[in-house]
Amino acid sequence: MRKLEGLDEESLEKLEAIRTPGVREFVLRYLSLCQPESVFVCTGTEEDQEFIRREALASGEERALATPGHTLHFDGYYDQGRDRDKTKFLLAEPSPHLPSLPREEGLAEIHELLRGSMRGHRMYVLFFVLGPRGFRYQIPCVQLTDSSYVAHTESLLYRHAYDLFKRRRFPWFFRFVHSQGELEGGVSKNVEKKRIYIDLEGETVFSVNTQYGGNSIGLKKLAMRLAIRRGHAEGWLTEHMFIMGVHGPGERVTYFAGAFPSMCGKTSTCMLEGETIVGDDIAILWRERGRVRAVNTEKGIFGILDGINSADDPVLWRVLHRPCEMIFSNVLLTEDGGVYWNGMDGDPPSRGTNYAGEWFPGKRGPDGHPVPPSHKNARFAVSLENVENADPLWDDPAGVEVGGIIFGGRDSDTWAPVEEAFDWVHGVVTKGASLESETTAATLGREGVRELNPMANLDFLSIPLGEYLARYLEFGKGLSSPPKIFSVNYFLRDERGEFLTTKKDKAVWLKWMELRVHGNVGALEAPTGLLPRYEDLRDLFGRVLGRRYGRSQYLRQFSVRIPQHLSKLERVEAFYRKIPGVPTLFFEVLEAQRRRLEEARKKWGDLLSPQHLPVREA
Repeated sequence: MRKLEGLDEESLEKLEAIRTPGVREFVLRYLSLCQPESVFVCTGTEEDQEFIRREALASGEERALATPGHTLHFDGYYDQGRDRDKTKFLLAEPSPHLPSLPREEGLAEIHELLRGSMRGHRMYVLFFVLGPRGFRYQIPCVQLTDSSYVAHTESLLYRHAYDLFKRRRFPWFFRFVHSQGELEGGVSKNVEKKRIYIDLEGETVFSVNTQYGGNSIGLKKLAMRLAIRRGHAEGWLTEHMFIMGVHGPGERVTYFAGAFPSMCGKTSTCMLEGETIVGDDIAILWRERGRVRAVNTEKGIFGILDGINSADDPVLWRVLHRPCEMIFSNVLLTEDGGVYWNGMDGDPPSRGTNYAGEWFPGKRGPDGHPVPPSHKNARFAVSLENVENADPLWDDPAGVEVGGIIFGGRDSDTWAPVEEAFDWVHGVVTKGASLESETTAATLGREGVRELNPMANLDFLSIPLGEYLARYLEFGKGLSSPPKIFSVNYFLRDERGEFLTTKKDKAVWLKWMELRVHGNVGALEAPTGLLPRYEDLRDLFGRVLGRRYGRSQYLRQFSVRIPQHLSKLERVEAFYRKIPGVPTLFFEVLEAQRRRLEEARKKWGDLLSPQHLPVREA
């Protein structure tokens, strides 16, 4: 191997030991293009990981906090979320149905932006696998970055695999090239030249002039886009889903996968006290002997902090205060070396430092907007080994059997707090593909705008949506025991705008779903799906939350709002009529639901009370 400037003998030897074809050529190509001052090849040993931790502090990308093992990172003021407008697929023939550019044009642009982008920086070369080591669909990955924060975060979130790249000749691997670009005040200076490009043909992700994790941590949602395409070709699914164990009667544990858009309660659901977590964000699902199994592609949590407090999120609260290796980002640094995020216990301090610099009440940013103590999209990164409710099977390459799939978003006026679909097809169409949610701070742009977000996965699809839905419907065929599909809605409001549920109620909805998977309780047959019976919820509220649950509250939560459902069907159909390749079956299911709703409206009016619904026995 030829030696390039910045590549020392030790790093050269580490690269020469790799057996997987293409790795050395990949590293050398971008070493030559990006021109870093030095290179560090991480073998995944504790010694190498400790070197990265020290470099993150020495470079100023992270700051040590008072709690042992805790550090803090700040992104730039204008670099605080996934940037949809700057994220493009590079395709030989750009698609009107995917955010895309001509491949050669995009490669030329990104390579020019990367040219010399690492001058004065160190390039970190890291090797990982997505999924547990030994998993049948594990995905080998090589990450190049000049950010010690990115290298450190990925070490918390993913499984190191340098030894596997040495022993095995992987026939392919995902490739990631990230550069912060020129820095000013420790953050990316040229954010107007931010680019996040995904080359599907080369299975390579490029990002430049950005630090925010969703744009720079390649193995997260960027790798997910590549994995969706590969899984589509090979017959498995890559989904924006948590995986959790819900503990039922006796010693029974039932595993659920759940898809929620960011900031819609995804992490807080799978971190509920008394339940166990396999993963909080990305799952691979496959069919095996007539059932669905799933693994977490990650080994850690990159979670949103906004609103987490000791009363509503006791397990997560304890994790966040545990002395262990943990990285906070874009929270308020307090004068005593602690952190504060919006909605945590206690009042905000009177002073501190955050992503906008020195902070005080009334602070305004460079754009004139008020600056809260902590960004709404502030995050934490921690490995699952430091999470007290980690499921015993969280790292099992055999995965877990999925009993139910949950879809949930921010919906103020339509969906009930919990509902079961009639069957797989009905669930895919009316729950997953019809998932609407209000936009949040996790993406740049306007907040509070209602958007259709199929399977909470729309931002990450690398195949046409029509093909994706056809694959989902096909995936359920031949399953002897398909997972039940449910919807949940933690954000339903009354006519005064008041929430109809509390944050803790989700514990009851989960227990009801677990009982339904095993046929232990019956349900009420509504035009839109199967709703809980009052008596079952009353008993669960008493047993799970120690709280009385009144019938009047039940009726307000579970009465079917027929005009809102009909309006939703119109929006969903109008959206999908513009999408090529959507199966005819999809529209047939929507039409059948419309007929059921209209018949119920003629009989009962705009608000269908659960008291009028027939019982479907368990």
